[in-house]
Parts: sequence; C-alpha cells; structure tokens
Amino acid sequence: MASSCVQLCQRCLRLLPSKTAVITSQYSTQIQHCSAIFRTSTKIPIGSSFISGNHSTLNTNQRRKQGMCYYSDFHAKPLTSEATENKGTEEFSGTNAVMAYKNPLSQIKDAMPMTESQMTLDLDAAARLSALEEISDEEAVRISVSSALPPASASLRDYVDKSETLSKLTQLGVNLWKLEQRPNVGSMLLRLDFQTDVAPKLLFLKEIGVEDSRLGYILSHNPFILAQHLENLQARVNYFRSKNFSSKSVASMVSRAPYLLNFSVKRVDNRLAFYQQALGLSPAKTWDVVARLPRLLCGSLEPVKETLKVCKLEFGFKENEIQHIVATVPKVLTANKRKLTQIFDYLHNTMKVPHHLIAKFPQVLNSKYLRVRERHLFLQYLGKAQYDPNQPNYISLDRLVPLPEDTFCTEVASATLEDFYLFQKTL
Repeated sequence: MASSCVQLCQRCLRLLPSKTAVITSQYSTQIQHCSAIFRTSTKIPIGSSFISGNHSTLNTNQRRKQGMCYYSDFHAKPLTSEATENKGTEEFSGTNAVMAYKNPLSQIKDAMPMTESQMTLDLDAAARLSALEEISDEEAVRISVSSALPPASASLRDYVDKSETLSKLTQLGVNLWKLEQRPNVGSMLLRLDFQTDVAPKLLFLKEIGVEDSRLGYILSHNPFILAQHLENLQARVNYFRSKNFSSKSVASMVSRAPYLLNFSVKRVDNRLAFYQQALGLSPAKTWDVVARLPRLLCGSLEPVKETLKVCKLEFGFKENEIQHIVATVPKVLTANKRKLTQIFDYLHNTMKVPHHLIAKFPQVLNSKYLRVRERHLFLQYLGKAQYDPNQPNYISLDRLVPLPEDTFCTEVASATLEDFYLFQKTL
C-alpha cells in the first residue's frame, strides 16, 4: 500500500510547481521511512503507546489493523492514531512514541483525480431527500405520482375530490351516500363526464321549469336520468304538453316524481288510458288527478287495482262516490290497505258515519287513526260526539281531524288544551 502511494506522489511531481514538488518529495520520503519501520522495527507505534516484539509473530490482519497507514481522500494517518499537525517529524519519548504528520497533500487534494480504489464508502453520510428541500422542474417531472382515482373503494367519498362529476353533484345537494348503496350506480357516475353527460341534462331540467333547489332531490332518487338521451327526454315532455298539461304542471310533476321522464311515451300513454277507464273520469279530470299525484304513472298498477276493489266491494262505496274520493284525495289510491281499512272501520262502524258523509269529506281517510280515535273519544266524553248533520250540535268531519289541537279544543270541543292533555293520559 505504501509503495502505491509513493508511485502516486512521484506521478504528481510532474504536474506540480517546484515549491509544491519539494514539499511532496519530503512527504514521499516520510512515507518510505514509515514503510521501512513496518518491515524491520520491533516497536510499532499505536496511538500514544507501542507494542514490542517480533513482527513475524503478528498475523496479516492484525498488522493491518494496528499499524498500517492508509490513505483516504489523500490524508495520511494511522488506522488507530490521530494525526497531529505540529512539527511534521517523528518523536519518541519514554515509553510512548507518537508519529505525527503534517499532510501537504491536503492542499492539492481537489486538484488531483481520485481512483475508485482510493475512495471510501460511507452509507451513513449519504445525502437523503427532505420533504422541505427544493427540487428542480426536471426532478419534479421524474417523480412518480399515484393514480388520479383509487382503483377500488366501497364508498364514493374516496372519489369526490378527484372526480369533477361527483364534486359538482355534491354541490347540487345530491346524496351520494344513498346512491352508493344501489348496485352499479357508483360505477355509472364515475364513468360520466360532467361537461358532456351531466351538464346538458341539468340545463334541460332548468329549461322545462325545474327549480334549482329540486335538482339535488331528482338526481338523488333518479341518477339514471343522466344516462337518458336528450331527444327521448324532450319527446316525453312534448307528449305531456300535447295532453294539455301546462309547463308549470310538467315541471311540478318531474320535481315530485323523478322517474317520470325515464318511461317511454307509449308506457305513459297506457297509464293515462288505464286511469281514465278504471275511474270513469273525463280526460281533463284524469289529467288533474295525475298532475296532483304524478307517481301514479311511475309505480305498479296492482296496488291501485286492489284499492279500487276494496273501496267498492269491502267498503261498499258507489262508483260516483269513489270518483269523488279519488278526485279530491288522489293519495287514497296509493294508501296502505290495512291503514285504510282500519280508519274506515272506525269511522263507519264505531262513529256511525254513513258512506255519503265519508265520501263528502274524504280527507279523513288520509288522516292518522290515532288522532281520529283520540278526538272522537274526547268528544264522546264531553257528550258532543254528534256527526249527523240533521241533529243539533253537529260536528263536521272536516273539523274533526284537520284542525290543530288548540283550535279543536276551543272551537269544536269547547274545552281547554290542558283538559285534552289530561284526557289523553287516561287512554
């Protein structure tokens, strides 16, 4: 190792000025002297102490660890001793021997090329990138970025920040948590482009008169309208207008029945024909019933058929009475059969209200059974439960249920609200 360093120093003599060459020559002589000591001397300097003995008894690895001079970055120093920069000579005092060098090559280490064998590898000193370190544009381009959309997720929440469509729908008030519970709806929304697929449908809904506050409700219940073609949507709107539905009625029907525009013109026309035939109403009255309850055109017809059959066969209403009930309260057609039967049974069999009075005030069939029962029992307790218009102190059915409790107590029952609350606790 020492011989290689000597050759390196001699090679540098040709490249350095005279003054530098003299310093280098002197340092080369010191390196040769150091090499000679390792071969012949029985006293090997180690830091501030020495070891006496024959050098042949030391194995190769031990000699390399204890006394061999090595060169890293062109600084000469013993492996286990510290190089001092005081005199540049060898001094031996007492039992301690210290070899010190003043390294002249340190002044020219930047001017000399380094070979791979002369470089030491220090992994701990390797530079590491910091999150706060500024980087160039070229380095920024080479940074790998994860995919814009997560590959898979059980919730649309993970896609809202990365999908323009979901972000805009959220701003409109669409309930994404409801849509993600329905099969295939989430994947359909992610495939839609807002500018080409969503925005034209929203503009169409606004053109037909739908209010901005209802857009979120419509899309929350019927996201499939975004997959419909504009030509089909326009054709269905034109059909309603051809049936003398006003623009305001069409907008109201679409707002309250979001699935209305999903059905073809043929299906809607068949539904209108069914209601006109089953109810026996004129076209104008049929359109009015449908306009007030547009979900009649969207749902199944079986519950409607069953309700009409119950009203005629079980309740015993006449055909004209059924027509009046439906024309006044269309929700009766979609009412729960058990609830409808319970209220009619209490009105007709317990309160002894005849059919024609129930048909005259059909709103009572759409009220809550508990409210009808409590108020009737309170009037009965007060001795005022009289529902026959031919008798004194007659109480109309339209005043029995729709009125608020305080108004009912003061105007109908002629009692205080506290009395009514106390009576309710006895039930």
